Amino acid sequence: MPSAISYRAAVPADGAFLADMVVEAANWRRGGVRPRHEVMAGAEHSRFVSGWMRPGDAGFVALDPQGHPIGAAWYRMLPRSDPGFAYVGTGVPELIIGVRPIWRAHGVGRELLHRLCDQARAQGFARLSLSVERDNFARTLYRSEGFAVTQSGIGRDTMVKRLR
Repeated sequence: MPSAISYRAAVPADGAFLADMVVEAANWRRGGVRPRHEVMAGAEHSRFVSGWMRPGDAGFVALDPQGHPIGAAWYRMLPRSDPGFAYVGTGVPELIIGVRPIWRAHGVGRELLHRLCDQARAQGFARLSLSVERDNFARTLYRSEGFAVTQSGIGRDTMVKRLR
């Protein structure tokens, strides 16, 4: 991890940047080109930032050496009536992570994930869940950080990490 990268807790004013990171997450493939308006038009993505920051939301933002945001990881408690792809039950927040392509594979996502898991543990959560497409290289990161596949879907899996 480059030492010049800094991290801070996400704040209510980060909503637009988090939406940018949802777009990065959706466009994880090299050359991914789904435009922002298309990605954010669907509930499967907009639910992660709509009304940010609600009670129970938590996250972290990574900043480059000039202080510009380059990545973020956060979680939300989504209701059973409007679940995300990673919904596994009441009381299990769903996380999402996005890092600008030029900063991927530099430890930024791993550090964001560490901080987010520590925060969830401190808030008393026993588990965190996420959804990842099967051919996404980030699966290796998630597995190495203790996430395990708990549900398989069409082309994607739900992964859960036990925090206690």
